[in-house]
Amino acid sequence: MGGEAIVVPLDSLSQPASLIKKTAVSRSWISVDPTGQSTILDLDKYGIMKRVSIHARDLRILDPLLSYPSAILGREKAIVLNLEHIKAIITTEEVLLRDPLDDNVIPIVEELQRRLPSVNVNFTGHGEDEDGNGVQSEAQTSESNEFPFEFRALEVALEGICSFLDARTRELETAAYPALDELTSKISSRNLDRVRKLKSAMTRLTNRVQKVRDELEQLLDDDDDMADLYLSRKLSFASSASSDIDGAWSPPSPTIESKISRASRATPFSIHGENDVEELEMLLEAYFMQIEATSNKLTTLREYIDDTEDYINIQLDNHRNQLIQLELFLLSGTVSLSVYSLVAAIFGMNIPYPWNNNHGYVFKWVVVFAAIVSGSVFMSIMTYSRHKGLVGS
Repeated sequence: MGGEAIVVPLDSLSQPASLIKKTAVSRSWISVDPTGQSTILDLDKYGIMKRVSIHARDLRILDPLLSYPSAILGREKAIVLNLEHIKAIITTEEVLLRDPLDDNVIPIVEELQRRLPSVNVNFTGHGEDEDGNGVQSEAQTSESNEFPFEFRALEVALEGICSFLDARTRELETAAYPALDELTSKISSRNLDRVRKLKSAMTRLTNRVQKVRDELEQLLDDDDDMADLYLSRKLSFASSASSDIDGAWSPPSPTIESKISRASRATPFSIHGENDVEELEMLLEAYFMQIEATSNKLTTLREYIDDTEDYINIQLDNHRNQLIQLELFLLSGTVSLSVYSLVAAIFGMNIPYPWNNNHGYVFKWVVVFAAIVSGSVFMSIMTYSRHKGLVGS
């Protein structure tokens, strides 16, 4: 189908990434069918477009070289997923994943191989004690068989991206909280740079989580978009409508036939009532709550960082005020001592004074008067500064 396919056993995907990446190609895809069988494909974009019947603009969303936001798009015969490293196309017959040799994609492939195959009930009772287990297995099998293939694949992708982002959040929390506590106890350039890097990482991770959350929220708010994801139902409805039209009558003109075809594609779920998307809505709500919890963790971490920044700013302001107090104290002392300098300058002038001879007691009174004036100036400056709030009481 536009390229050669190679069947890959499950064991090859569990090899070390350094050995696997040697055989990686830039156009590599992996196909996982309903039986869990995986096939590596080397296809260009035209081969993929022909295989899954999507447009080039939809395939462009999955280009790793282009920066597109997270998206879950429902098309006529496929679901296009762009969730961080999970770039997939889901049909009713297979799941196509891009870059299957990536370290983050390999666990998704393994999970698809494990959960996509339908479970067959092969339980045989061996006694009265096993009757309960038999009923439970039969119930789980019935529920699994009722869940469409595309929703099982979508669930694996959503679980994978939610778990991935939650794991990154927990790693960030583990590194951030001790670093913030260390910064509050000791403000240093090393601790400040460490917290700066953690804050940058938190901002990037928050944006990634927010994109996935917004996409799920937007999808939950629009029933038509959710209805587009029911590939099996659309296929079944199209098949039944086609058989009814062929058996009952033939359209009198191509115009009428095209109108009927468009109407059948536009409203394939109108006959199912208001609860036609309830199954998918419950699935999306579960993972929306999970990604919302991850977002709340990051919000709590951001608030803790903001509180730490406020505490650091208060400490820095306190140190700054102490320096201002010291500077004001020294300035007041300098102004007080300048009074002595003024007196010394006056008496040091080379001018004859009549009381300069035989009046030694005058020196004592001058010194005392200068000391009183200096102390008065110092106290006046400090009182004024305390009144204006420049120094503490």
